[in-house]
Amino acid sequence: MSGGRRSGDTKFVFFTGGVSSSLGKGLTASSLGRLLKSRGLKVTMMKLDPYLNVDPGTMNPFEHGEVFVTEDGGETDLDLGHYERFIDENLNRESNATTGSIYSEIILKERRGDYLGKTVQVIPHVTDEIKSRMMRVAEGEADVVIVEIGGTVGDIEIVPFLEAIRQVRRDVGRDNVCYVHLTLVPFLAPSGEQKTKPTQHSVTELRSRGIQPDVIVCRSDQPIPAALKRKISLQCDVPVEAVVSAVDAPSIYLIPHMLREEGLDSVVCRTLRIDEDRHPIDLSRWDTVVSRVNMPGTIVRIGIVGKYVNLPDAYLSVIEAVRHGGFYHGARIEAQWLQAEEAENLVKSGEMSYLDGMIVPGGFGERGVEGKIAAVEFARVHEIPCLGICLGLQVMVVEYARHVLGLEGANSREMDRFTPHPVIDLMDDQRSVVDKGGTMRLGSYVAKLRPGSRAAVIYGVEVISERHRHRYEVNPRYSRQLEAAGLACSGMSPDDRLVEMVEVADHPFFVGTQAHPEFKSRPDRPHPLFRELVGAALVRAESRHPRIIDLDYISDPA
Repeated sequence: MSGGRRSGDTKFVFFTGGVSSSLGKGLTASSLGRLLKSRGLKVTMMKLDPYLNVDPGTMNPFEHGEVFVTEDGGETDLDLGHYERFIDENLNRESNATTGSIYSEIILKERRGDYLGKTVQVIPHVTDEIKSRMMRVAEGEADVVIVEIGGTVGDIEIVPFLEAIRQVRRDVGRDNVCYVHLTLVPFLAPSGEQKTKPTQHSVTELRSRGIQPDVIVCRSDQPIPAALKRKISLQCDVPVEAVVSAVDAPSIYLIPHMLREEGLDSVVCRTLRIDEDRHPIDLSRWDTVVSRVNMPGTIVRIGIVGKYVNLPDAYLSVIEAVRHGGFYHGARIEAQWLQAEEAENLVKSGEMSYLDGMIVPGGFGERGVEGKIAAVEFARVHEIPCLGICLGLQVMVVEYARHVLGLEGANSREMDRFTPHPVIDLMDDQRSVVDKGGTMRLGSYVAKLRPGSRAAVIYGVEVISERHRHRYEVNPRYSRQLEAAGLACSGMSPDDRLVEMVEVADHPFFVGTQAHPEFKSRPDRPHPLFRELVGAALVRAESRHPRIIDLDYISDPA
């Protein structure tokens, strides 16, 4: 496969959903990806989203959850995080396509005259663009491309995508395409029965679009009995072994094994004419993860101080990275979701003293920032292990400038344009661009770590690469003052211009990173920062004792 694989040699698995959204297509697709990779196949994944936004980058986290950032700076759907964590492959901006991005490209081509004056229509132009996106993903060395189509088959926005994937089987050959349809089998308490009608109607809708599913994955809160599988098989015209029961799992990392027991990967291999004897499955690496999921261990309470905590999906990669750290140490993570706007009151009441560790994740805008500053001050003074991510690093710098350096009114210019001490600011060469609409550091950037620093010890190397998604930076005019006061700038850009990491040496764990390390954590290979945060929090948890909290240090908000 050297020199790249032709898209015509690649197998495609298409995931569609019915009845209801949020049934777990992304996790089911990711789990299948892990099973196929465990057979020695090269797997990549893609998400097609039917919304009109060009990408999720400008969407409210309450609407869409977190924005996952790829190595090349793509702002993508959070499902790509699941894909990367399960198949352990770095994806790119081509791995997520939306209706908005597709129509933008088509309109651009039409304005350039690329269509030579033809009438531009959904078929063939929109469907061709969708297929073109999929084929670009298939141009690598993947044996199998798994494509998830967002939404449900009854949505009006999804029709062009269904037509496109219908055409793909004709384009690449029947043996190179497998359609997997995920649907709901609800349990009705009054009748005491699981009902298959929603599944039947969903499949009927899919078939009306010209797609006959090869596999039906039935989501339910209890196993689907054999009799019900036979009924679905008969009504929906699929082999009974292709009706797969997918019950609720206590941990997402158990799903691959559950689907393996149901034979999902075997059915897909047979559909795609993949020889199972030539590709025997080896789940030993994943077994290590599974063995740690329910391992008894010390409960470690990690507080996550954010403004979107009412929708935990806004911090999906963060909480998964913390769990990965828990797997490594054999600790049971208990996430404490702390609303940033209420953090000042929680600090004053002493409730935060029961935390074993704290994370201040990324975000934009001023809402809740003062609460984050209060939480970080509490963690610093009372030696609670604390990790600041992106905005979290900036909050650490602001807090240190105010309460250690004594720079009254210190702030980020993002939060206060007229602050007398803009310890967080735009770089000079960014200002004119941002004023005209905004620019960010997106994707992977290299940083160098100070030899002997905690950061260098944690990473085990002195040059690292992390993914970024931010606009404001630590103001270099204040770097020397911060350093002299004990906040070390332990990570810098290669040109020594941008601060990438900060830390306090005489603290159990007080580290901030301008990057988003959560995007690179894996269940069997936790990110070093999360691994060490959990390790420090575990030490605190195991030595837990009544703590006398001195509240005199808390600054008067006035």
